[in-house]
Amino acid sequence: MGRDGYLPLFETKVAKGRILFRCYAASMFVGIIFIWVYRVVHFPPAGAQVLRRWAWMGLFLSELLFSFYWFLTQLVRWSPIYRYTFKDRLSQRYEEVLPGIDIFVCTADPRIEPPIMVINTVLSVMAYNYPSQNLSVYLSDDGGSDLTFYALLEASRFSKHWLPFCRKFSIEPRSPAAYFSTTSEPPDSNPLMAQEWLSIKELYEEMKNRIETTTRLGRISEEIRKEDKGFLEWNSASTRHDHQSIVQIVIDGRDPKAVDSEGQPLPTLVYLSREKRPQYHHNFKAGAMNALIRVSSKISNGSIILNVDCDMYSNNSESVRDAVCFFMDEEKGHEIAYVQFPQCYDNLTRNDLYGNCFRVIIEVEFPGLDSNGGPFYIGTGCFHRRVALCGMKYDKECEREWKKENGRRGRESASVLEESCKVLASCTYEENSQWGKEMGVKYDCAVEDIITGFSIQCRGWRSVYVNPERKGFLGVAPTTLLQSLVPLKLQLAYSIYNLWAAYSLAMLCYVAVPSLCLLGGISLFPEIWSLWVLPFAYVIIAKHAYSLGEFHWYGGTIQGWWNDQRIWMFRRTTSYFFGFLDTILRILGFAETTFAVTAKVCDEDVSQRYEQEIMEFGSPSPMFTISATLALLNLFSFVCGVKRVVVDIQIKPLESLALQIILCGVLVLINLPVYQGLFFRKDKGTMPTSVTYKSVSLALVVHFPAADGQLLRRWAWMGLSLAELWFSLYWFITQFVRWNPSYRYTFKDRLSQRYENAFPGIDIFVCTAVPIIEPPIMVINTVLSFVAYVASCFSKHWLPFCRKFSIEPRSPAAYFSTNPKPHDSNPLMAQEWFSIKKSYEDMKNRIETTTRLGRVSEEIRKEHKGFQEWNHVSTQYNHQSIVQILIDGREDKAVDVEGQSLPTLVYLSREKRPQYHHNFKAGAMNSLIRVSSKISNGSIILNVDCDMYSNNSESVRDALCFFMDEEKGHEIAYVQFPPSYNNLTTNDLYGTCFRVLNEVDLPGLDANGGPCYIGSGCFHRRKALCGMKYSEECTLKVSRLTQLTGPSR
Repeated sequence: MGRDGYLPLFETKVAKGRILFRCYAASMFVGIIFIWVYRVVHFPPAGAQVLRRWAWMGLFLSELLFSFYWFLTQLVRWSPIYRYTFKDRLSQRYEEVLPGIDIFVCTADPRIEPPIMVINTVLSVMAYNYPSQNLSVYLSDDGGSDLTFYALLEASRFSKHWLPFCRKFSIEPRSPAAYFSTTSEPPDSNPLMAQEWLSIKELYEEMKNRIETTTRLGRISEEIRKEDKGFLEWNSASTRHDHQSIVQIVIDGRDPKAVDSEGQPLPTLVYLSREKRPQYHHNFKAGAMNALIRVSSKISNGSIILNVDCDMYSNNSESVRDAVCFFMDEEKGHEIAYVQFPQCYDNLTRNDLYGNCFRVIIEVEFPGLDSNGGPFYIGTGCFHRRVALCGMKYDKECEREWKKENGRRGRESASVLEESCKVLASCTYEENSQWGKEMGVKYDCAVEDIITGFSIQCRGWRSVYVNPERKGFLGVAPTTLLQSLVPLKLQLAYSIYNLWAAYSLAMLCYVAVPSLCLLGGISLFPEIWSLWVLPFAYVIIAKHAYSLGEFHWYGGTIQGWWNDQRIWMFRRTTSYFFGFLDTILRILGFAETTFAVTAKVCDEDVSQRYEQEIMEFGSPSPMFTISATLALLNLFSFVCGVKRVVVDIQIKPLESLALQIILCGVLVLINLPVYQGLFFRKDKGTMPTSVTYKSVSLALVVHFPAADGQLLRRWAWMGLSLAELWFSLYWFITQFVRWNPSYRYTFKDRLSQRYENAFPGIDIFVCTAVPIIEPPIMVINTVLSFVAYVASCFSKHWLPFCRKFSIEPRSPAAYFSTNPKPHDSNPLMAQEWFSIKKSYEDMKNRIETTTRLGRVSEEIRKEHKGFQEWNHVSTQYNHQSIVQILIDGREDKAVDVEGQSLPTLVYLSREKRPQYHHNFKAGAMNSLIRVSSKISNGSIILNVDCDMYSNNSESVRDALCFFMDEEKGHEIAYVQFPPSYNNLTTNDLYGTCFRVLNEVDLPGLDANGGPCYIGSGCFHRRKALCGMKYSEECTLKVSRLTQLTGPSR
């Protein structure tokens, strides 16, 4: 009997039969102690081989880590508990006051998470056995795709028939795709159901065909767009990473008309695509979750939140009541922050080729964690208490009646709610707030789910784990090796899972070091006849025998266990190792969090190989290079060890190296699929040729020196000596350069006083090559572009604005990104600011829309004669010369809106033919020198890369100060500015800014004849660039310099 005389809504049972397990654990602990003693007592003496001492030390440290990890796992498994619910008691007491539940379904990319799969998940949770008026389903589309919105509209219509069908015949599972795939024919025993079954199946197939056809086309037809006002939210400028907030209440559960075909209320259904802008970090799934929490609090405000991944459909319509049993239990419910269901899959092969099911973790370790404060949050299939997820701390007074929290927030109309919720999903809403820190899902971590769960527990709450007989959720498991490794590169949990990454170092040591020492005949384990071999043998055999028995007990096969061991080895030597390095680099500030969306669809041949349990490689990943190299290294070592014993008939090596030979042999067996992928398979899933070459080369490079310990030492010594000589030479040269740096300063006021009316002409060259990777909008921001006709139009407004208000920087994109609002102190500027901003956004939208389309419309082509230069046979590498003077500075009409002259603006695309080498950027520069000499012939040439915009409008005068100085100016051929970047990370992740080079080395070079020309940001004297030699006679007066300038008439 529970508190207040109520029977509890759930019970907890402690696992039985743990005596045998505890005896096993105790015996293993004794064996581990003996291994430690052996390592300490038999540590190689000071006179032993250096390689043997280091290898011995490495193995000992690895064994200490293995032991510590094993000890923690035994603590977790010591007393697991299992939870069971009483849903009948829940219904008897609280059926009329069940709490509201908001269900979040998250998707990111319709290309790899097909809309038809997403809406099957949505339909499965809409059909929960729970009062519909208390359910609200939110679909978060981080891809911002109108295809996903269209699929949701179709699902809302289909739900009017699907939900009554599920209720009427107690359908399981309630995902249409899963149900019809497992029930291919209607049941003969129920004619009424058979008739409805055929009708519903036909409706589903029609809906599926419409969605898949639209998805294949990649666009929504105009006819469909007219069906719903929601499509107006998408415009031609919207992209996946740059769009406004979109909130659409597809079904308003408060509306009396929102009913199914039987007149029963439908759950609220909401589409959300939060705002995304390139200049704001969107924090991946965590950001989407927090936006959902805020938006849902405005629309439905359910006391409980369930979140599921878009491929993780509900397999059990009663799981929602299972979860509510925990939250509403009178005695313990108020302590519980979240209820975690296991992550299971419905597409596993019989032997689980890639070890995706985590069978032992689900059946043993999670129940063990449940007895120690509760499981961690794994990111899907989890019911949360809203207040706990929003940062509330637990205390004994926080218990409250759920019925008080059931009311929906406000009675605004759906359209008003949609508009007000857009603010909650905007990019700027979280600025200077606690979202992602103390509220909601945590940011700045690849495993935001685990850290979020841990922080909730640190606030005093506890969690529970429930694994009902019928699985609550089923998803899509990865079907290739790379897919199964990449997400695991990010897994760093707490408790024993904290060690998964560091464990990789010990595993790498054990996989590589014994095999290397085997090549050199160096023994690292006891002799085969020594008593010290017993603890090693017992620990290894007992550990793996128990692991096999445990795996088999929970429904696995022997082959499945073998696959599981293989995948764990792959994970620990590749993905966990890379994850460990990424985490360390991120902590040190050298890396940023990344997020990878796992593909939910695959090619037919990939699926076929997966079903045949043939391992999929196919991608030239560094992870495969490491796995293949380690596999070949162990193969070479095993063959070498066997040769010594069998061919050379040496008994002594067998006695001292037996355990190492056995270890290499086991590793060879476990890597058989890798050898097949490297050498024997011919399908598309084989190991890429590049990986094969690299892994064979690396293995051979390591193999030959390791075969002779003395040879290894000599080669290492020689290599270090050569490296140190090179380091010394390089250091000497750098110190010579840095010995006496010089720094230059200009007097632009003096320049203006003397030569304002006699400045030389300056020709500015901006080079671009491929619009796909150097977007035209970026190019025209560098020079207000000669690449697009619209840029010359915009310059008539932009140049006066810059002059009038002394704007810096004068790249529109850079200026508006650093000045998101006009200055309040100048009303006149504010008015013009909005006008110019609108003109720029309009231009930007037109350019980006045309760029996305990949072609220029006929309407635009008619605006300028220059488009006639392109014909249907022109390609990037085969076209005629194109020269277009977009603004002719000689014309009186070439003026801006204030009547001031505009600069000459020229577009040049030099001729290219396949039979002629075009010499890349150098060829483009020489073409520009020749063409400019005919048109404007400026005495000074500035060249910049297309992404290197001018950040200082005075830099041209700085350069002129050097060229026009009366004493030294005639000696100067070019003035080099340092390359700088506006998108560097705080700690300059890739070392792009060359800080020391710019601040120390280049000034040092300036004191020794001048810096080198670095290809961009450089003002040249035209004659020097054209080959003229310097002599004392070449000194020019300023008047002569200006006389050489002037456009051709």
